Amino acid sequence: MTPTLIWILVGLIAIGLYLSWTAGRLDRLHARIDAARAALDAQLLRRASVAQELATSGVLDPAASIVLYEAAHAARQAEEEQREVAESELSQALRAVFGETAQVEAVRAAPGGEDAATELAQAVRRVPMARRFHNDAVRAARALRRHRKVRWFRLAGHAPFPLAFEMDDEPPVALADRPTS
Repeated sequence: MTPTLIWILVGLIAIGLYLSWTAGRLDRLHARIDAARAALDAQLLRRASVAQELATSGVLDPAASIVLYEAAHAARQAEEEQREVAESELSQALRAVFGETAQVEAVRAAPGGEDAATELAQAVRRVPMARRFHNDAVRAARALRRHRKVRWFRLAGHAPFPLAFEMDDEPPVALADRPTS
């Protein structure tokens, strides 16, 4: 073999290793997105469940109970295409019901209300964090998938293009400021 052929072979092997490493990195990012989405789904379900449980507990006034129950039920039953809207509406309902500290204090004063208020406060705080982790993973995967080498060599395979989860996740002020035990 001639030295030129050896150098070409070494170059091709180096390029192959680099492309393989990039494909592995992209695969790990997609796995991270899947894990982050599962965590986000769990936190959204937890928030909706706690809100629905609180709405049916009889602690809230009837109008607040209906608003909160309907929003939580819609969030739990939403199809994937409507999920962001339904979760945003639940956030708005939570802000409407727990916008003032007096409502949170009324819940805390009821039997078992302290635990319910603490659990809801934790749930509304965890949703933005879970969404941020998911969207950060999506952003990293999208940045890598935009590189020419990934597109030219089809390193993403048949994986769908990752989409961020955009929703209104602003917690109610009265619950966001509440310390948890």
